Amino acid sequence: MRLSASPLSVLVTGAAGRLGATIVDVFRDARVTAHTRSSLDITDAAAVTQAVSAAHPDVIINCAAFNDVDGAESAPLAALAVNSFAPRNLARAAREVGATFVHYSTDFVFDGKAATQPYDEGAPPSPQSAYAASKLLGEWFALDAPRAYVLRVESLFGGAEHWTGRTGTLDSIVSGLEGGRDVRVFTDRVVSPSYTPDIAAATRHLVMTGASPGLYHCVNAGQATWYEVAKAASELLGVTPKLVAVSVNDVQFKARRPQFCALSPAKLAAAGFAMPPWHDALRRWLQGRAIPAA
Repeated sequence: MRLSASPLSVLVTGAAGRLGATIVDVFRDARVTAHTRSSLDITDAAAVTQAVSAAHPDVIINCAAFNDVDGAESAPLAALAVNSFAPRNLARAAREVGATFVHYSTDFVFDGKAATQPYDEGAPPSPQSAYAASKLLGEWFALDAPRAYVLRVESLFGGAEHWTGRTGTLDSIVSGLEGGRDVRVFTDRVVSPSYTPDIAAATRHLVMTGASPGLYHCVNAGQATWYEVAKAASELLGVTPKLVAVSVNDVQFKARRPQFCALSPAKLAAAGFAMPPWHDALRRWLQGRAIPAA
């Protein structure tokens, strides 16, 4: 990253999403150029080159993604365009202006057969769906930038205060718990839930400290089944849950999901940023939701 007396310049793509909005917020002391889908088509190489050349950022952070896992099975070219070739466009643009490039990937690059030990960055990927394959290819293209960080995240929850986009799994679980409804949760799918403010803070740490570039797992520490996460949420909310236990084999998805997809953030901790445990992150998120707006 270039050092300069002027404020850090950061270009963010996918800025309207859950993670993107949080990234914009964590870099609020920088000069941020925030692009949404309507202001920049990152699948258009010429448009990306023009936008990056105009902003001449120190850091490019790509939060845009094609996240419709099942939809990617019937629209693989659309998934490849956003998840694979768009990061290539951004990585090439980062090279041209000498910018650091940050890109986010997913636990879905693994086949979920790890059994008990969270995956580390050295584990061989084995994507099992069109979505997963597109994300893995995007990792390779992103890492071609001279100075790149690829952060694998999963099961996102939380977000910038003004974010009002599509909900995620944990949002749906909490909504059901608070509404007193039956909540269907997997008892045999193991995850490492990831709190977006913690991901954003880790991203800032890597960029600002000049940590070694490369691949990092950026999830909250620990692992749990969705059933265990739902129970923890109900205890923090002080409600009696109506949990309906479901097995992965009971649900027919178009795209295969990894059953064990916990990731280890040990490498990130060695770089100076220890991700808090997922239960602590869940507590902070739920407590924050309970605070009325000023």
